Amino acid sequence: MERVKSVISEDQKISRQVGEAESLISLLSESPDADLELEAESLFKNLEKNIEDVEFRQMLAGDNDPLNAILSINAGAGGTESCDWAEMLLRMYRMWADQHGYKNEVIDFTSGDQTGFRSVTITVEGAYAYGYLKAEIGVHRLVRISPFDANKRRHTSFASVFVLPEIDDSIEVEVNEADLRIDTFRSSGAGGQKVNKTDSAVRLTHLPTGIVVACQNERSQHRNKDTAMKILKARMYDLELEKKNQEKAVIEAGKKDIAWGSQIRSYVLHPYRMVKDHRTSYEVGDADRVLDGHLDPFMKSYLLLSSV
Repeated sequence: MERVKSVISEDQKISRQVGEAESLISLLSESPDADLELEAESLFKNLEKNIEDVEFRQMLAGDNDPLNAILSINAGAGGTESCDWAEMLLRMYRMWADQHGYKNEVIDFTSGDQTGFRSVTITVEGAYAYGYLKAEIGVHRLVRISPFDANKRRHTSFASVFVLPEIDDSIEVEVNEADLRIDTFRSSGAGGQKVNKTDSAVRLTHLPTGIVVACQNERSQHRNKDTAMKILKARMYDLELEKKNQEKAVIEAGKKDIAWGSQIRSYVLHPYRMVKDHRTSYEVGDADRVLDGHLDPFMKSYLLLSSV
């Protein structure tokens, strides 16, 4: 229902902008005005962008594309460097989500020994979150002067990104409680927060498949269990799709070793600054802007290529 409302809202917004544009054109034809011309130029640019966005979304025709997303980042080869890189990627995706008005929340993590994360999982809620974020599945490579190296040497770090659709109520996934092992533990948030005082975190193990999921972001054990169950159902659904067809072959092919030769994208901060997607050859020189969440050109170039 929310996705339908979103589509209707976008259509109404474009219709209003078209009406405003027609009115401005009529006014300018009767009485040219510099301020009106600037207003019209700005309106036309926004209208063009909105139409392009709607047209692009028409390409996201997969059954799961309109759904919310569950995004996981895992540090790879590189030790402390890679754990820090995982945290940088987390920041990048959360900023991207914020820019799109998507609600996002960390639901589970394992901290690195010195900094960052060995692994971290977030939910991203909003129309077509999965459709966009599926373009990010794979290994991401960072090249920079290490802030952890006293000799200021250049280091290469790796982290993998994997994305699942969050299954909505229209898709039924049955989980037998008898097939679950439920463990509770103390959440590992920093700073001695109240969330750490009780065993509120929940870990679910689905015994028949061996799937293990956890959630520790809420103080309520019940809410953590509900969130963990959502992730479990998403992973079970993904597993079932894999058994029934080979649609995920491309995705699985991208889940290689988190190391040299398997990256989908490189972020180079030294000796030059560039971000390049190796699947599409799309690249930009403003690496800081990309790390601040401006990922749409990369996502769109990949999704356009994969739809051909």
